[in-house]
Amino acid sequence: MPPGLLETDERSALVRRVHVLEPPSKLSRRGAQRMKRIVDIALALMLGVLALPLMVLIALAIVVESGRPVFFTQKRVGKGGKRFRLWKFRSMVQTGHDVLAQHLMSHPRIAQEWRLRRKLRFDPRVTRVGRLLRRTSLDELPQLWNVLRGDMSMVGPRPVVPDELPRYGRAAALYLRVNPGLTGLWQVSGRNDTTYARRVELDGYYIRRWSPALDFIVLLKTVRVVLLGKGAY
Repeated sequence: MPPGLLETDERSALVRRVHVLEPPSKLSRRGAQRMKRIVDIALALMLGVLALPLMVLIALAIVVESGRPVFFTQKRVGKGGKRFRLWKFRSMVQTGHDVLAQHLMSHPRIAQEWRLRRKLRFDPRVTRVGRLLRRTSLDELPQLWNVLRGDMSMVGPRPVVPDELPRYGRAAALYLRVNPGLTGLWQVSGRNDTTYARRVELDGYYIRRWSPALDFIVLLKTVRVVLLGKGAY
């Protein structure tokens, strides 16, 4: 069997299954998709221009503290199961994988936290500049490029790595219907203070109940959450 064929077949099966199990949402309409895309491009361009001087300063701070690279990229799962490269400002040491593995082996309770949330409140991999970036969500500014490319939307489900998708269970097919978002219900509903199961539930709710008004509310709440730094680490 050619490499990747089974993966493609599995994604197709998930997409077919969701149309049987779930009624279509408003976001499945072409008109809604076009409108959402226009809003995405407009907001990403506006925010990108306004944030450009700040992004230059962030890049310089990262280089001064821990050298290059400035950016961290990672494969994530997008609409229809398409893989894309998500961009962030690097907030961790470059030997992060080894540091995390050793830390989890030495601290069983923290390992349990990692298994439940895939996040750590006190992550030993995060640099000093990285802590500030994460607390303010500024590490995610480069994802405006992902929005412009069409890999992501301004609002949507949290983008997952390929290994996480099985944790969505039956909701995985629902997730594959739309572009993941730079922000979303999870980010404004407790963020890292919520369980992974709650995150999946919020993603499903967003896709089923999408409307322009819901996107507007999420964007407004995102401003408040970013300013407060609630649930960000």
